[in-house]
Formats: sequence, C-alpha cells, structure tokens
Amino acid sequence: MITVLFVGDVVGKIGRDTLLGQLPALKATYKPDLIIVNGENSANGKGITNRVVEEYLKAGVHCITSGNHVFDNREIHSNMGAIAELIRPLNYAARVPGNMVYKTEIKGTTLAVINVLGQVFMPPINHPFDAIDAILESELSDTDIILLDVHAEATSEKKAIALYFAGRVSAVIGTHTHVQTSDACILNHHTAFITDVGMVGARNSILGMASDPVISRFLTGMPERFAPPETDTERILDFSIIEFSPKGNATHIEAHHLII
Repeated sequence: MITVLFVGDVVGKIGRDTLLGQLPALKATYKPDLIIVNGENSANGKGITNRVVEEYLKAGVHCITSGNHVFDNREIHSNMGAIAELIRPLNYAARVPGNMVYKTEIKGTTLAVINVLGQVFMPPINHPFDAIDAILESELSDTDIILLDVHAEATSEKKAIALYFAGRVSAVIGTHTHVQTSDACILNHHTAFITDVGMVGARNSILGMASDPVISRFLTGMPERFAPPETDTERILDFSIIEFSPKGNATHIEAHHLII
C-alpha cells in the first residue's frame, strides 16, 4: 500500500504556519509515503516564492502543485524549471517556464503528479482534456500511479475530467475553490476523486482572505486589495488521505477538515 497526504490550497502566512506546525503530527499519524501541497496561494494569498518552496521542502513536502496564481510573484519565474518539486499546470502555453510533471518511485512503484487548470469561469487557458490525454499517451504511458490536481472553479468541469479519465489516472483531486466538498469516492474501482480538498488558512475569513475588503467589493463593486488576515485565533487545515495498491488503483480516500 502507498499512502499519499494531499493538503489543500495553503493561503498566506497563516496557512503556512498552520501547515508547518501540524505537519509533524500528520506524518506521525498517517505515515504518508508522499506529501503533496497546493502552494499557489502561499505568498500573501497569491503566488509562491523561493523561500516558501524551501520551507515546504525542508518540512518534508515532496511535491508542490499550483494553479492560476503560480506566476503572480515574478521572482519564481526564473527558478520554475530548476525546482523539480514545484510543478505548473500542463495546459499553459508550451513556452511558459516550469516543470509539468513530478516523478518518483515508492516501494518499487512509479508515481507521477500532474496539474491542470480548468477553463470554466477561469482566465483563458489551453484545453485541459487534450493536455492530459497527450501526456498520458507519451511521458506517463508506463507510470503505475498518476495523481492529477485539477485547479478549477466549476464543480461540473472537475467531475467531467474525473469521469473521463477514470481508470486512466489513479486520483483526481480538485483544488482552487478553498471549500472542502463531501464527495470523496473511488470511481470505477480505480480512481480516487474529491471535487475540492479545501484550504489551509484563517477560519474567520473569506476563502482565506481578510473579510472586510471582500465584503466591500461586493457592496460597492470598487477595486479592493485582497490579502489574508495578519492574525486569526482559529485556522482551517483541510487535507485528504489517499491509499493506492502497487498496481496503481486507489483503494481508499478520506477527507479531513480540522479546526486548529
């Protein structure tokens, strides 16, 4: 059995501190063979920095997935291709920098992590279905376990991707909406799925951001600067535990929503 810990979108310093503070206990409890974190909101709510990547890797994170905000901090641009553990969505334009696949071997089983962006209610991006199809037929054709992070807004698009690729990938884990869903399941006796794994960040917030500017934007329609709250007494830690057989089929998925 191979156990994967997948942590939801980490939002800002509060999210990072929560994750790094709780990770030793999570490792002791679940003994994961692989730890994956969606880190695209890690730096003040938008993007990621070299220092944050180093913090995660030092804490024992193996792979950092991303999404539509991964390039919001320009300092990461020149290092995207040099950090094997940080991947960007497959369906950006080919000239966009960065690694698209994280590969490793665990207990003699080959494992890969990939990431795509959805198209519905999102900035313009290449077709995710085509991008996944292409890499499954080429670089990942002989990989035992394939985990796919679908960073998308629409629940229907995430489920459509999961059903289309059920049996061809081992897990489809939804990210981006920061609200954990209650639909964790195994599709076709092979593919673990959850529409959204959730987030790590301030509980008394709006999707991890300080609430007042967000509410003001809804009330007035005027531009506001969104950022995570600087302090919060309660934090959310959302994650999923997924178990796989050496042959690549998911045998178990469970979602956890902790209030810290």
